[in-house]
Amino acid sequence: MALPLMPKATAVWLVENTALSFIQIADFCGLHELEIQAIADGDVGMGMQGMDPIANGQLTQAELDRCAADPAARLKLARSTNPVPTARGKGARYTPVSKRQDRPDGIAWLVKNHPELQDVQISKLLGTTKPTIKAIRDKSHWNSPNITARNPVTLGLCTEADLEKAVIVARARAAKLEKAEGKAADQIEENTED
Repeated sequence: MALPLMPKATAVWLVENTALSFIQIADFCGLHELEIQAIADGDVGMGMQGMDPIANGQLTQAELDRCAADPAARLKLARSTNPVPTARGKGARYTPVSKRQDRPDGIAWLVKNHPELQDVQISKLLGTTKPTIKAIRDKSHWNSPNITARNPVTLGLCTEADLEKAVIVARARAAKLEKAEGKAADQIEENTED
């Protein structure tokens, strides 16, 4: 069951402003019944300001009245009308200004150690462009003499998991392509033998 935000502050408000039983408040706030009793006695949360669950939309007055009338009833958290945040879409990867000068070093390392990676994969992994990757491959980059191949994971440009995932996909693609080329060569040989 979902709990209210700031459960102790909510419990303080419910103890001070309602006639609910300790069990009802404890169940709603996810606290122990003895904790609620300690709040009511003033042993716990003396200086804590209560948080009104009705004002912040976690509880309705009708729900509160229903449970106050029936001690066996349990409070239910109200459905939030606030929009639920969505996951960020796949877009360009942001690289902080302090790490941007390290990006060519990371590209050089990937080109050297993982030639199976396509430019598109490197571009997505490090947040760079295809012309930059091509310039580093051709050694025509403006800063070519100063570029040293360094692992982009240790530079903080990507995570180890993202790099491993890209390499696995690239190797699978390369194996599939090699297998297709092998079949095509076999068919050519069979056609020439006939």
